[in-house]
Amino acid sequence: MDISKQVVQLKKALNSSRYTIAITGAGISFSAGGMNFDHENVEELLPLASEDVLRNEPEKYYKLLDHAFLHSMFAHEPSYAHKALRRLEIDGLLQGIITTNVDCMHTIAGSENVAEIQGSLQINRCTKCGKHFDDYHIWSHGTIPRCDECGDVIWTFPFYSNVGLHEGNLKKARNWISKADLILIIGANGSYGNAYFNARKRSAEIIQINPGETNFDSFASINIRAGADEVFRMIV
Repeated sequence: MDISKQVVQLKKALNSSRYTIAITGAGISFSAGGMNFDHENVEELLPLASEDVLRNEPEKYYKLLDHAFLHSMFAHEPSYAHKALRRLEIDGLLQGIITTNVDCMHTIAGSENVAEIQGSLQINRCTKCGKHFDDYHIWSHGTIPRCDECGDVIWTFPFYSNVGLHEGNLKKARNWISKADLILIIGANGSYGNAYFNARKRSAEIIQINPGETNFDSFASINIRAGADEVFRMIV
């Protein structure tokens, strides 16, 4: 089907839905400088996030974060799609965003209802005393942040959890998706099924925006094969 016709259907779905949730993945951040891990040698990068490197060579840990996330967070603006989701939230057409991204771009764009199920760089704690520093701005100074209580290195959730799932955000995600009449999937590849996706209402309409095939294809009633920025410029 022609993309413009699919976008018309998407607009109608947005306007008729009483409760809409967006699920976003790495694809929404590509145009904002985000890393495409499918094109990176992750096996080479992950050892730099080990506890041994953190404690003995923290500058390597910071270098990894800067390469993977920090440069795009602080050198680029959120993408058009990030900003469009905030606009939909303001207009009452979007009730929440569930994301696997850790780059804080939805927060930077101004979105208020965001469930970061893998945590993010705004969830941080001291490796020694455990004090929390839940603000992404601590990473904006060009060096690894240290605790103002004990002076030890601050570690961010995606690494101190070994890329685990954040229970508080998962709880929000399950609650939101269980209410949704419309689910927009934007630049995401996998559903984390038992974690939250299976909590959706089976009557919910699912519309996907992604230029390539994903694990969501069989769930979606409409698969819009285009980038998120292109689609949202036609909507917002």
